[in-house]
Amino acid sequence: MMPQETPAAPWQHARHFYNRISRSYDLLADASEHAARTRGLDAVAVQPGERVLEIGFGTGHALEALATRVGAKGRVVGVDVSDGMIDLARRRLAQTGLATRVTLALGDLRRLPCRDRTFDAVFMSFTLELIEPGEIPDVLAGIARALVPGGRLGLVSLVAREHPNAVTRLYQWLHRHVPHFVDCRPIDARRFLDAAGYRLTETADLSIWGLPVLVAVGTTG
Repeated sequence: MMPQETPAAPWQHARHFYNRISRSYDLLADASEHAARTRGLDAVAVQPGERVLEIGFGTGHALEALATRVGAKGRVVGVDVSDGMIDLARRRLAQTGLATRVTLALGDLRRLPCRDRTFDAVFMSFTLELIEPGEIPDVLAGIARALVPGGRLGLVSLVAREHPNAVTRLYQWLHRHVPHFVDCRPIDARRFLDAAGYRLTETADLSIWGLPVLVAVGTTG
């Protein structure tokens, strides 16, 4: 079982923010994120008996899907910065009868509380964009260490284009001026994955309210 871990100081504001909005998060975001998240879950193709880590699981929708897919012999671990989200996800899993397949931990994704070569797959949906760009390479390296050789990273992310559209420019402006409310930033996800040594086996370009979204699966060596 993974230990509970207090997030590092730079993430305390994120913890407080997500604790505040945890009960209304689905109303604010799930309707727009649902289709892209489902596409990402299908792409990473979790199989019965696998060990899977979800980073930044929020209210637990993907945890429920992953726990169903790994079956009774598989295992799912979730790490999130918000104890409010953990409470909601735990309640969801209890209601669906899947709680015995899932372990939840409070933690900072920059310091994953798990051993190397533990998971067959890692899933992240609208989470990597929360990281400062300079820290993303270390995060992806930590995920690679957590994966078994040939393991898969399933990623759903807002992406930055060379020539952003008007919606993206507005979103980026809001992120610069009110980052505590518009906390994600579009990133060049493909470049980060390539630089970290992931081999992309599947990609799909989607859109949420005009914002470009990448669904990708990358494998480790």
